[in-house]
Amino acid sequence: MGGYPHPLRHNGLHAVTVHFFSRDFKEIEEGVIYLEQKGLNYLRNKLQLYSSDVNLKYRYYAMTQNDVQFGITIPAHLRNQYRSVLGWCTKAVDSLADRLVFREFEDDDFNVNEIFKQNNPDIFFDSVILSSLIASCSFVYISKSEEGIPRLQVIEASNATGVIDPITGLLTEGYAVLKRDNWGKPLLEAYFTEFETVIIDSKSNSQTVIENTAGIPLLVPVIHAPDSVRPFGRSRITHSAIYQQKLAKRTLERADVTAEFYSFPQKYVLGMDPESEPLETWRATISSMLQLGANDDGEKPSVGQFTTPSMSPFTEQLRTAAALFAGECGLTLDDLGFVSDNPSSVEAIKASHENLRLAGRKAQRSLGSGLLNVAYVAACLRDDFKYARSRFIDTKPKWEPLFEADANTLTLIGDGIIKLNQAIPGFGTAELVRDLTGIKGDMSAIPKLPELEQKADISGDKQKNRIISTYEITSLLGNYQKGVVSKENGILLLMSMGRSHEEAETMLNNTEVIGDNNE
Repeated sequence: MGGYPHPLRHNGLHAVTVHFFSRDFKEIEEGVIYLEQKGLNYLRNKLQLYSSDVNLKYRYYAMTQNDVQFGITIPAHLRNQYRSVLGWCTKAVDSLADRLVFREFEDDDFNVNEIFKQNNPDIFFDSVILSSLIASCSFVYISKSEEGIPRLQVIEASNATGVIDPITGLLTEGYAVLKRDNWGKPLLEAYFTEFETVIIDSKSNSQTVIENTAGIPLLVPVIHAPDSVRPFGRSRITHSAIYQQKLAKRTLERADVTAEFYSFPQKYVLGMDPESEPLETWRATISSMLQLGANDDGEKPSVGQFTTPSMSPFTEQLRTAAALFAGECGLTLDDLGFVSDNPSSVEAIKASHENLRLAGRKAQRSLGSGLLNVAYVAACLRDDFKYARSRFIDTKPKWEPLFEADANTLTLIGDGIIKLNQAIPGFGTAELVRDLTGIKGDMSAIPKLPELEQKADISGDKQKNRIISTYEITSLLGNYQKGVVSKENGILLLMSMGRSHEEAETMLNNTEVIGDNNE
């Protein structure tokens, strides 16, 4: 723990009264459970253990990773001059990150949307989503400003870690490096518990203890695709994707070197007199025509040219690597730059992105849970309220549609909503339209329902409609009396005709069911 003082410490353990817990405990004394903390040194070692893999993922995303060269056919000094750069891993991350657009929190009883609005939401959400997709998770450091407004700082996984609670997805304790020097050595660190946040300044060798009124560590993880084996999630840059990109890079390097060597046709001369003047190498390489005379015996050398190798094997191997990579990441060959001569239709393009759509929905669920935890803890810190998960059960994260609706999609959705409203009046609300299309209109608009209840002074066509409606109800009640229509379906049908649930149930209860025997 670094030797600094800690409140509520009893024999190296925190004294906390709880009713439900998921962590191991050391002892129980007078109804108080003492939860064991891993400590600062443990978290430091944990971060050092996993940070190298995280930094590797970031190098692949930034296209700065120099892969180990085999050098089997091409000498190392020559291969270094033709190092290839490929952005497939970047594409795998961006293709999903660009489609994950956070909208707001629905049923915001605690006004958490206001917290995010005060923390540059456009940059914040993009940063936390991108970092989570690259490294499998990211962390949000929550602190309180002088005005009492929670501040949200995104910290990538190479600079933060913690001990996670598998039930809540929150940390029981956390550690983060807030600042490093030019050589990567930590200058400013933070240790998080449910009681306090300890800021450690290595340069001045000082510690600042900040009381934590939220009752939960103020370092919250946002995790992509977690499971019971890997609670901190999985990256979009998988080991399989890395291998396929390496294969493609080696193919590009071999193709580049081959094209360089055979830019000029390679010629050869057979039967040349050894005593003759040798040909200049450069001249023999670039000359389109060579002049060779006969010797004293009249013998002439024969000149030939090597066949230029085809680039087709390289392109086919590159295409194979691209197909494997696309299958791994839910992309298409078009996404990786292999444009087809016969463009696909809109329906075919949508069908080919179905795996990406499924990956996006899964990412929305896991990342939304992490963002919801950020909102919980930030609200508790703002209001000086002890964290209680039961208070936030109604708040839900909302996302924009993964794919923007084009004109054809809008037409199909519009027709579908009209038919749904005819079958289930009031089903297609303005909120539903926005969820399907991403287009925000008049959110107070309500579906236009057919006029089923008629006024007393109706005439003409209105009277005719009333008679027809009455006939339909009489026919429905007759079918219910015969046992043709069940009570549940009868209620639904009467409600579609403008009757309330209570009215429909009363009408059916007053109708005696005589069954099929009474004809």
